Amino acid sequence: MISDDYKIVIRADKRPRGEHERRFNAPQIDEVAVVIVDNENTSRDIIVQRRRKGLQRIAETHRSYDALQYPLIFLHGEDGYHFNIKQIHPKNDIETNKKVTSKEFYAYRLMIRDNEVYNHILNTRCLFQQFLVDMYAKIEAERMLYIRLNQKKLRTEEYIHLRDAIVNDGNIDDIGTMVILPSSYIGSPRHMHEYTQDAMAYVRKYGRPDLFITYNSSWPEIKEQLKYGQTSMDRHDIIARVFRQKQIRFIEVITKYHIFGTVRCWMYTIEWQKRGLPHSHNLICLHDKIYPTDIDKIIQAEFPNPQNDPELYNIVVKNMIHGPCGPLNLNAPCMSDGKCTKKNIQNHTWTIQKLKMTAIPNIEDDHRKTVASQQKYDYKAETNWK
Repeated sequence: MISDDYKIVIRADKRPRGEHERRFNAPQIDEVAVVIVDNENTSRDIIVQRRRKGLQRIAETHRSYDALQYPLIFLHGEDGYHFNIKQIHPKNDIETNKKVTSKEFYAYRLMIRDNEVYNHILNTRCLFQQFLVDMYAKIEAERMLYIRLNQKKLRTEEYIHLRDAIVNDGNIDDIGTMVILPSSYIGSPRHMHEYTQDAMAYVRKYGRPDLFITYNSSWPEIKEQLKYGQTSMDRHDIIARVFRQKQIRFIEVITKYHIFGTVRCWMYTIEWQKRGLPHSHNLICLHDKIYPTDIDKIIQAEFPNPQNDPELYNIVVKNMIHGPCGPLNLNAPCMSDGKCTKKNIQNHTWTIQKLKMTAIPNIEDDHRKTVASQQKYDYKAETNWK
């Protein structure tokens, strides 16, 4: 009920055995989330006050749900998604027998179009985030409903794990109704198991990967698409689209143009590290193996000259230095409970007096001098980079 008070407690030290701790730890930033009840017979308790006939309970797939739940977004009470929306042929604008899914409907609503002057849904900030999470929960509920009602089409009786569960469980009353998630359902145990087996097969055939490449989505292309007063956290749709395009282009450059040599196999995974942005981990196996001496010819742990190459210098200073953290920056990614978690880096912290910037080796010096300038206060500065 609305009057009830609920509290969600996230305990990072309590997690299921065998699971990674970062799946259950608390996020580092404020996020909008939804709690979905894992029960077959549980549905949303949505009650509408009618003008003459009293109260009426509706489902989240009712055509009026979106306008009733988000009146500030749908000012004119427009119909939202429902099951009877027909697809239209793109060439002749004639309705077909195929139905529009909730995923297709809301993707259409959120799309940016050249002939559309203003899409106010994309400019409601926190309300837009809540709308996205709510509609995604609706999409997942529709997918789960289809899987539950089409178990025979998915041939779940062929899954040996289901038979083993029934045989090994002593009390059939505790089993309930088992619903098998197919491997096509992203994030399901079978989906993850198949991808893990594929990765292990690559390693057995080609050996250990030669390159581990990672990056996040902190790019100027995202900032260029933001409207006045918006931040990247207000437009998750832009982050997702740009990140996906960058990932596809990155794999194309690696595999098609062979910038690191001929590629034998590759694999990658996308992570959401509860910091607001997605994160990509890429493993590349090359035909010609790379050795540390080859890497030293390309990558140097030194700062470029800011006068000769200011763009590269700014990139290195922004992304490759640990810190400043501690009292100077309590919001640094390495900070937890007011302390820096990078203990191995803290051991190399230098105490530098009257220093304006982090002490760094100058590329034109003998790598023992430091660049420093005057400042009023003294503090500890990190001299390390990842």
